[in-house]
Amino acid sequence: MNTRFLRPRPLAALAASAILSFAGSAEAGHGVPPKSSTDVSATSSKTTRPGGSSSWVYKVLATNDLGMHCVDADFSVFSILPPYNVVNAQVVRRSGTGRPNVVNDSIVTLRYEAVRDGNGSINSRSRGKSNFWQYAAQTYGASLADGEGLKGLYMPGDTRQLAQKSFRWDPGSGLFKAEGVPILPLDDAGNVNRYPLMRVVAVERATGRTVASTDVVLPVSEETTCANCHATGTAAASDPAVAWSTHANLEVQSRENVLLLHDHQHGTRLFASKPVLCASCHYSPALDLAGAGPNGTQSAHAKMSSVMHAFHADKMHDPSGAALPDAWLRQGQQPPDADRQSCYQCHPGKTTQCLRGAMTDAVTCQNCHGDMRAVGGADPLRAGGSIDGTNDGGSRRPWQDLPRCQSCHTGDATDHVTLDPSLMATDGIRTLVAFDPLDPAASPFLARNKRFAENDGKLFRFSKGHSGVACEGCHNSTHAIWPNPVDLHNDNVAAKQLQGHSGTISECSACHAAGSLPLTLRGPHGMHNVGDPNWTSKHESFAESNLQACAACHGTDFRGTALSRTADVRTWNTEYGTRTVPKGRAVGCYDCHNGPYDD
Repeated sequence: MNTRFLRPRPLAALAASAILSFAGSAEAGHGVPPKSSTDVSATSSKTTRPGGSSSWVYKVLATNDLGMHCVDADFSVFSILPPYNVVNAQVVRRSGTGRPNVVNDSIVTLRYEAVRDGNGSINSRSRGKSNFWQYAAQTYGASLADGEGLKGLYMPGDTRQLAQKSFRWDPGSGLFKAEGVPILPLDDAGNVNRYPLMRVVAVERATGRTVASTDVVLPVSEETTCANCHATGTAAASDPAVAWSTHANLEVQSRENVLLLHDHQHGTRLFASKPVLCASCHYSPALDLAGAGPNGTQSAHAKMSSVMHAFHADKMHDPSGAALPDAWLRQGQQPPDADRQSCYQCHPGKTTQCLRGAMTDAVTCQNCHGDMRAVGGADPLRAGGSIDGTNDGGSRRPWQDLPRCQSCHTGDATDHVTLDPSLMATDGIRTLVAFDPLDPAASPFLARNKRFAENDGKLFRFSKGHSGVACEGCHNSTHAIWPNPVDLHNDNVAAKQLQGHSGTISECSACHAAGSLPLTLRGPHGMHNVGDPNWTSKHESFAESNLQACAACHGTDFRGTALSRTADVRTWNTEYGTRTVPKGRAVGCYDCHNGPYDD
């Protein structure tokens, strides 16, 4: 495979021909399965250990890395992003009631397989779904076989070679990685499904047996469009001095208009050179797969993030001329409709709604990232604003100096940052903005209490926590933190397989044998045993000697906080009788007895 795409080459004057796009395809329910599905059950098998009588139990923790991957709907004019999805995975193994451990490729290999969701939608192939392969050589300098991704992977239905649908072990990150899966948002029936499921299968090397699998979403959306502003006759394509495109395909038309406008304003000849790769001139870390940094041509131009965000920051208006919302939300404010949010004019999107999951009821994109000027790096970062401290005072580096979990999850119930009430979540513990609202660069806060912080100098998606498990393995992907509020959404399938319900992987039995743990406060983020009858029956004296630790989640009044909400319906057999509490209840001492000192 030719890998020149790792460093975008100069533009080539090549003609466009046939066009395949996603326009007109039927919807497939946006990844929401019906009330029952027999095709998404988890697998956790036992296998005999060579030379012994005990057995191993395996679990696969796997997630998409970003929560959404974008792909161009057409490649005949220009390209911003190719078909390129990334799945990270870890395999946890234990023997009987022994301690689970994360294992590497000396123990298991991983592959991915297409699987039907509850709607019957399956996405097994990419051939015939996009014109990417027709233009890959011109745009990405990559000589690809039909259906081949930029790193040599294929969709499962496009290959019979195991290596072309297998994860590689990355010793640097300690993860199994499937990088560059060329999935597209059309299922095999031609219906749009932007949240297709893919099964991650673990095979034990010693026996060749399939020992575990988990079904994860490979989110992908073509709803990355310029048509809202650049279709002929709209605000950015109305200058009578330019002969705007008359192409019948709206996506192609708006893309041609972008090149025509660029040529008109900057004296370039992009329209005559199509198809072009935007990153050939405007550096994008997302396409610098070798991590080599900007080349000479790119260094002479603004970065892609700057030209897309900072440049367009004052140009976002709806057809009536009203400015589109580009601001963060205070407590009690409702997010604007998706079709009026500035981010969704370009990013997936009015239908896709890239930001989803647990946070969407209280915040929008700007609460974490700041406005478009901030995202584009128009203002210098404050102290602590850069991810590693080396770029404080500089412009935000795209894909690097990003918001952090600790910027809003600043601590526990007894030790956290308190801002103006309008900037705090209703629980009074979390903030609703990740930065000082007076800071135009939206430099992320750094928490003093690191209980819910990422690893120092790393983003959430690169961080690990409890026993070396990736943070995303328990919380799911950035932008899609569990649970998705639609219970039957495909996003929730993996969590249900691993622990029996949606939400953060919080049940100890997801990895540990039930009842195998002693009383402990060494769980993730300092948690005690969860869903374990041993804790229910024996924790009282343990708690009385660790009341400050209990207060961190249950509150100083020990009546419960958002940090002690039940992840599922709980039924406990206690000396006071059977207690049942619903999912989402903020549990405290008074649910079973009269406070923390009641004997």
